[in-house]
Amino acid sequence: MAKDSLVKGTFILAMAALVARALGVVQRVPLVILLGDIGMAAYGTAFNIYSMLLVVATAGIPSALSKMISERTALGLHAEANRIYRAALLFAAAAGVVMTLFLFIIAPYYSTSIVNPQATLPIRALAPALLLFPLIAIMRGYFQGRRMMMPNGLSQIIEQLFRVVTSVGLAYVLLAYSMDWAIAGASFGGVIGSVAAAAVMLYYALKLRRSDRAEGLLPSAESRADQSSKASQEGVWRSSLSFKTIYSQLFKISIPIVIFSLTVTLIYTIDSSIVTLLLRDQVGELQAKEILGILLGRAQSLAGIPIILAVALSQSIVPIISSAYSQKDMKQVSQQTGKVLQLSILTGLPAVLIICLAAGPINGFIFGNDKGSAIVDAYAAPIIVFLTVSTIFQIIMQTSGAVLMGMGKMRVLMLSVAIGIALKLIGSYVLAPWFGIYGIIAATCLCFVLMTVMNLMVLRKEVPFRVLGSRRWLGISITTVVMVIVGIALDRLTGTYVVPFGSLRWDACIQAIIICAVVGGLYPLLLMLTRTLSVADLQQMPRPVQRLIGKVAPKLLKGDKESGTN
Repeated sequence: MAKDSLVKGTFILAMAALVARALGVVQRVPLVILLGDIGMAAYGTAFNIYSMLLVVATAGIPSALSKMISERTALGLHAEANRIYRAALLFAAAAGVVMTLFLFIIAPYYSTSIVNPQATLPIRALAPALLLFPLIAIMRGYFQGRRMMMPNGLSQIIEQLFRVVTSVGLAYVLLAYSMDWAIAGASFGGVIGSVAAAAVMLYYALKLRRSDRAEGLLPSAESRADQSSKASQEGVWRSSLSFKTIYSQLFKISIPIVIFSLTVTLIYTIDSSIVTLLLRDQVGELQAKEILGILLGRAQSLAGIPIILAVALSQSIVPIISSAYSQKDMKQVSQQTGKVLQLSILTGLPAVLIICLAAGPINGFIFGNDKGSAIVDAYAAPIIVFLTVSTIFQIIMQTSGAVLMGMGKMRVLMLSVAIGIALKLIGSYVLAPWFGIYGIIAATCLCFVLMTVMNLMVLRKEVPFRVLGSRRWLGISITTVVMVIVGIALDRLTGTYVVPFGSLRWDACIQAIIICAVVGGLYPLLLMLTRTLSVADLQQMPRPVQRLIGKVAPKLLKGDKESGTN
């Protein structure tokens, strides 16, 4: 099982996450139809608190494990790496049991505290997923540390596929009994997804174990019987590292990581907890819940698309930076830092722009407004736009934080999260009375901006790096302005003249396709015209991407292909 490079590993994880995210959006469509926006508020509340507790249950150990495994395998300490892995699995099993019981017990109290008792049953239905997901997360962290991303990517797709089918199927069947049971059935799909993902990870774990044994990294039956073997004496297969020492090192690394990893989930959980409380006096409790449903069920699912690659980049870069930093290879650290930030900006920006410029048609086609709600018509598209704009800062915050994580600079991560969350809370309470839901989203954006600035300032002090350069920044600025002008014009033109079906949903589908195709196609073209993207950049793409570019525009890839990497 070969190691994956930054670009290849990121490509695998990004494609898997994109498919998983697409399946997640597909799942939301029938759920919105079946449950409505108020039902989606209860479903989204359950999923957000579950996601936050999942991060706590694993205590950041997957990322810490990835860092520790990559450092030890780089130095040839395979026995220590395997013992650390076993210790992490034991912790995950215990944490899963504790967190499952905790989530099941607190469900009614939490639901009552946020003025949404309907969330109790879906929270409890989702709780059993915490039994398996900590173990799955640990196994993903181990493969990530070994720089093998295919198991992680495939398990995400299988997990989401089973989740979608089960969630929609149970919601449809149980809706005949009651709305509360239908929401709970939708939540229970996460449990079935966890079982499917665990099966995939177990298959790859057994496959890797056979591979390691064949390469001599693990003892065979014969070598285990030979207690006097030289390999055993040298500690190639055995490690005397105690679990106490391992847990001490893991938690020292993982506590700052869990705080950083919780940021986005915690912000979304804060929103699900305070939106109704802050808005009910302005618009009424029922409408406040409907706005919350739009934020959780529509906006967060679409705003989560641009950060897919940032998450993949973060997972890929941690073991690479950790390995280089442990060997004092600062040149490699500098190169990889600039590379990962450049990739995050160049790939995140078009996704943000496309979703923002086509927010109305995308929302109309995917989610619709079958109940004719005036709240949905007034708030859905603007909420999607405002929340999606904030993700460009989230992308840079995520990738820069991952580099700091790989370098072991944990204190700045803890500090930036603490200050960012404080700003989010203060900003929400200050801005909500003036701007309503948009004030709460603005507080989220300010939080990401502050954390991004703090991360980059620390990185600049630690290692020199270049992201794009002044000429490329100018090219990106020109590209963005042109795309925005074209996108706004297309939105108005298609909304007025492209109505071939006379159906709001299917007309919105055609409008969304036109806007996304034109704006999305403009992005690479403008990058090439402004010379923001070079032939060398294209040659560093994974081979499937190079082949696709070669078919569409073969002249772009002319040059010395031996200079590229895959």
